[in-house]
Amino acid sequence: MASFNKIHMFSKEDYDDQKIRMQAHLAAQDDDMLYVITNGPTKNLKVNTASITTEGVPQMVEKHRSKWIAEDKKANLDNIAKDILYKTLDKNMFAKIKIFSTAKEIWEKLTQLCEGNDQTKENKLPVNIQKFDNAKMKPGEILMEFDEWFSAIIAELASLGKE
Repeated sequence: MASFNKIHMFSKEDYDDQKIRMQAHLAAQDDDMLYVITNGPTKNLKVNTASITTEGVPQMVEKHRSKWIAEDKKANLDNIAKDILYKTLDKNMFAKIKIFSTAKEIWEKLTQLCEGNDQTKENKLPVNIQKFDNAKMKPGEILMEFDEWFSAIIAELASLGKE
């Protein structure tokens, strides 16, 4: 029986596709998983019995880890997201992110490593625009090969914000 939970190994070369696959995989595990990698760990909250607001609405405070119940521990999506991300990385990539403590920090570092910073993107843009402008089939090239190459350029331009 085929496994539908297969996680693809992370690849800088296929980062745009890998990013989409990883986001879909994380969301399939739990709807709040994407929130965790973009905004940081969720907090386990409890009512602050020492303080009630003027509207009579109880104030919420973060629950101390020693007070977590089994359900709180199970709902720690940050640990689940980190585990999934770690399983997709080779030794070289893992070495670059292992110092980070949250899935959000790991995700941001992977994005920086693979997409580069704004300057890197600016440098890639003219090169890809030139490839687009000069696009033509090579002698002996079949249409399917050209289509794959051309589609890759279009996808790269889209990822750089040029549509």
